[in-house]
Amino acid sequence: EKKCRYKILLQSNNKQMKKNYFFITALLMLFLSLFAFSDNLIFDVKQKSNNDPKFIIHGLFCLAWFVILVIQAGYIRKLHYKAHICLGITGMIVAAGVFISSVYIFIVIYKGWDAMPFYVKANRFFMFSYAILVWLAYVKRKKGVQHKRFIFVATLYMLGPILDRVAGHLNIEDVDIFNAIIWNGLFISLFIFDWLTLKKIHWISWTGFIWFYIVWTISILS
Repeated sequence: EKKCRYKILLQSNNKQMKKNYFFITALLMLFLSLFAFSDNLIFDVKQKSNNDPKFIIHGLFCLAWFVILVIQAGYIRKLHYKAHICLGITGMIVAAGVFISSVYIFIVIYKGWDAMPFYVKANRFFMFSYAILVWLAYVKRKKGVQHKRFIFVATLYMLGPILDRVAGHLNIEDVDIFNAIIWNGLFISLFIFDWLTLKKIHWISWTGFIWFYIVWTISILS
């Protein structure tokens, strides 16, 4: 009887995790982005970057991405599939805006590969990776298991500048360790979600994680 109750409880927990995981992690990433740029939005609105069109446009596209991510995860959580599909086109347009504005900023600010610090090099790799994964998510939009993992890993690749600023606001001295904890924590949470819902770690999850470290290795050594 105890074994049966445990099995029922486990199935219930897995069902709740399957229903809520992407919504909760999307909310977390939206919160991180809002906290990271809270000075631009609330506390120091007169700073120079707030008057620069390229940063304003890029920031609006990124904010829109995280907001749409939460809304889309919420639609799936509530089984509102038609609304999710309709908003998906807007999400693809916003993703294109995120990518194009990011590439433009890289070109304008950094004059060549050698002028970039290693973390900027990594972010450049990650933005191209983001674009590819979002495109794959669109291609696999009818296969939910793959679609949502492509979107999730793509969004993880966006977090570099956000985590840097979060660490700065929290006065954390070792930014690299802080970033590693958050990034690895989110990947590990995805692995746990995979294991509880699929009984295996999905190939998109583990290849995304491996590519994450390949990018950092290339960026540090180049």
